[in-house]
Amino acid sequence: MTFLPFERPRLRHSGDRAILVEYGDAIDPAINEKVRAVTALLKRNLPEGVQAVVPAYRSLSLLYDPLQTTPERLSEVLNELEGHLREVDIPAPHIVEIPVCYGGEHGPDIGVVAERNGLTPEEVIAVHSGTDYPIYMIGFTPGFCYLGGLNKQIVTPRRETPRTVIPGGSVGIAEAQTGVYPVDSPGGWQIIGRTPLRLFAPERESPFLYEAGDRIRFVPIPESEFDRIRQEEKP
Repeated sequence: MTFLPFERPRLRHSGDRAILVEYGDAIDPAINEKVRAVTALLKRNLPEGVQAVVPAYRSLSLLYDPLQTTPERLSEVLNELEGHLREVDIPAPHIVEIPVCYGGEHGPDIGVVAERNGLTPEEVIAVHSGTDYPIYMIGFTPGFCYLGGLNKQIVTPRRETPRTVIPGGSVGIAEAQTGVYPVDSPGGWQIIGRTPLRLFAPERESPFLYEAGDRIRFVPIPESEFDRIRQEEKP
């Protein structure tokens, strides 16, 4: 099923320095494309008083200085942009390859995903690595990418009991989403593998390897390759 964006953006106050701008009520490529288009227009020429634009699945947040602008003025700006969406040339998504060692100690829940869906672990790996996943948004922890497009063959609920610590680099599944934990953190997703890459490195000029709008391609690797890359990635 395809969902259509709202005819006009819907604004919600989000504290005294931000507004949430909604463009639809579902996770859908068409709605996210409109979010990307508006984000590109806003970043091309930031409205007076706007300090940051944060895109998400079906909405974006505008962080602003209340001494320089108001939600009412920003609403006018957003409505004006509706007539300029076709002027946006959204760049083709950048494909980011993420090597993943599936199963074993790195993917303790791959058997759960396989059993629930009537597959073998090898089939889960083939399905999971057979898709390029669009990054809808980044959040939760620095660099945590929320990905769309998970194949229905491996959709699996979250764990009944979350783990208090999941190692950074772990690749998980939760319902119809998949994603990667960039740093050690609590979490309730089913862990099926782990990447040796450092997805968040604050000392790098670009701390993240990707941004919203890019696509992630998971590439299966053996344990030996995991260890080799891990050594190279040490700070």
